[in-house]
Amino acid sequence: MITIFEKIQELEEIPSFSKHEQFVQGIINAIDEKIISKGEALPSINVLIKKLGFARETIMKGYRELIGRGIVESKNRHGYFVANEHTEQTIRVALLMYLIDSFQEQFYRNFRNELGPNVHIDVFFHHGNITIFETMLHMIKGKYGVYVISPIPHPKTKHLLELLPINKLIMFDRYEDLDDEFNYITQEFEQSTYRILAELAETIKKFNELIFFHVPGSLDPVEIIKSFKKFTKDFKIKNRILNEYKPGSVEKGKVYFTLDNSEIWKIMKDCEIKQLELGKDIGILSHNDEVVKEIIGGGLTTYSADFSLMGKRVAQAILRKEKVQEIIPTILIRRKSL
Repeated sequence: MITIFEKIQELEEIPSFSKHEQFVQGIINAIDEKIISKGEALPSINVLIKKLGFARETIMKGYRELIGRGIVESKNRHGYFVANEHTEQTIRVALLMYLIDSFQEQFYRNFRNELGPNVHIDVFFHHGNITIFETMLHMIKGKYGVYVISPIPHPKTKHLLELLPINKLIMFDRYEDLDDEFNYITQEFEQSTYRILAELAETIKKFNELIFFHVPGSLDPVEIIKSFKKFTKDFKIKNRILNEYKPGSVEKGKVYFTLDNSEIWKIMKDCEIKQLELGKDIGILSHNDEVVKEIIGGGLTTYSADFSLMGKRVAQAILRKEKVQEIIPTILIRRKSL
C-alpha cells in the first residue's frame, strides 16, 4: 500500500517543485487518492523529518499552509489531522457575527459573493453574549486560515481575540483595540454620530424635543450615547433619553432617534393611528439603512455605514492577502422623516 511519504517523495521528479510545494501537494494527493481520510492523523513533524530528510521549517510551513486552506487542522498536543477532503479550496474562513439581521445579511451576501466558490466559510453567531463568544473562539482556534470576527464591547474581548494568530485575524463591524498590529475593516460611531446630528441640527430645532431610546447595559455603542449628549449640550437641544418606547406615547413636535427597528415600527403604527405626518408633525432618525426604510412612511432618514461595501472589502483583503486598516464611511441619507 502506498504511504503518505511515498506520495510526497514521488514529486521529487518535478524539477519546478520546491521542497515546500512537494510537501503540500504530496499531502493533497494522498487525500485525493484516499490514502488518508478526514479525521485521520497525519505524521508528526519529527517523523516526517526522519522519513523525508526535509528541514523542520519546511514541514512546519507546509502544515501552516494546509491549515490555512482548511485541509488540515492542528489539535493542541495531539498533532495534525485531515480536516477536509475538498482539497481544491484555497482557504478556510471562520466568520463570527452577532446574528443575522438585515445589515449582517448585507455584509454576508457580498462577502460570500466576492470570495467565490473555492473559499470555504463556516459561519458562527455570538449574539452579543461574551460566554458564547469565548466558547466559539476556543472552538475555532487552530482550525482556520482566516478569522473574520465582529467583537463584543466587553472587558474580556481583547484577551480572547489575542488568543488567535494575529496575522490571520480580520476584525469587522465594531473595533476593539489590540496590543499588536492587526487587520480591521470597521465602522466608527462617535465622530460620525456627532457630525450627522450637527448636520441635522437646523431641522431638529424645528421640533420642540429630541428623544433618544437607549437601554442601559445594552449592546448599543456607547460612543453614540456620548455623541448624543455632547450634541444636545453644544446645540442647546431639549432632549430626553428613555429606556424604551411605550406604545401609544407618540407626541406631535418630537424627533425620535433609535437604533432599534422594533421601536420605529411601533412609533409609525401610532403615527398612523393618531394621524401624525412624518417630517411635519414628528421626526424620526434611524441608524443603519435598509431597503424598507427607503419606502415606509415615504422614507426614513438614516445614517449608516455601507455593510455591503464592508463585506466586499473584507473578502478582497483575504483574497489579496493584504494588510488593511480601514474605516467604512458613515453616510447620512435624508428622506421625508427628518
